Amino acid sequence: MVLELNASDDRGIDVVRNEIKNFASTMQIFSRGFKLIILDEADSMTAVAQNSLRRIIEKYTKNTRFCILANYSHKLNPALISRCTRFRFHPISESAIKENLQPVIVKEHLSIQPSAVDALLRLSKGDMRKALNVLQACKASLSKDGDEIDETMIYDCLGAPQPQDIEGALDSILKDEWTTAYLTIEKLKKQKGLALIDLISGIVEILNNYELKPATRIDILKGLSEVEYGIARGGNDKIQSSAIVGVIKEALENEA
Repeated sequence: MVLELNASDDRGIDVVRNEIKNFASTMQIFSRGFKLIILDEADSMTAVAQNSLRRIIEKYTKNTRFCILANYSHKLNPALISRCTRFRFHPISESAIKENLQPVIVKEHLSIQPSAVDALLRLSKGDMRKALNVLQACKASLSKDGDEIDETMIYDCLGAPQPQDIEGALDSILKDEWTTAYLTIEKLKKQKGLALIDLISGIVEILNNYELKPATRIDILKGLSEVEYGIARGGNDKIQSSAIVGVIKEALENEA
């Protein structure tokens, strides 16, 4: 009565036309319930397969129900979405993730610093699976049992920039002249492997704690969003680095 297909299965047009259609079209003789087809990570299906699936949903709705799961709804065909009732699930709260991590830490006999737990909760951004994967990677990287997991190890396993690096870059932008600030960012990029996208995200998080005029905050966020768009389109890294410095300095000068 249940057919489940996940991202590891082939979900091209042949599977929709054959496996899904055959399952949905047959009715149980001695059962009056609905059949259920679960498609996990359906956003990875091809456009042709999604169009074919739409026709199957329309045709066999009397005896079959479909559960379509996706990480990114914009990758689904709008015609397919219109035939569904949408449920959006928010990221898990940090307190809930921490509550579920504690039994794992105890059962795996892990020694972890409180600051490392806080960093893990912050960087997982509501993703329980990500938090567990990072914790598992940290355990695998320990040289021997009993070693302590610290905050640096969490950042290294995720490949995320250290907070002090972001704060150092922002401090240089705020206090130093343009050339010095630019060279500081370039030095961090080379020595720490810092990506500009991560730098922008880190700067935005730190600026949230600053007391700025609404107009100044809007100017900074708008300017950084344009820089991020330029990076996404393949813009030159050096030009975008200088743009970050210029956006923040110009916004603060206008505030003064």
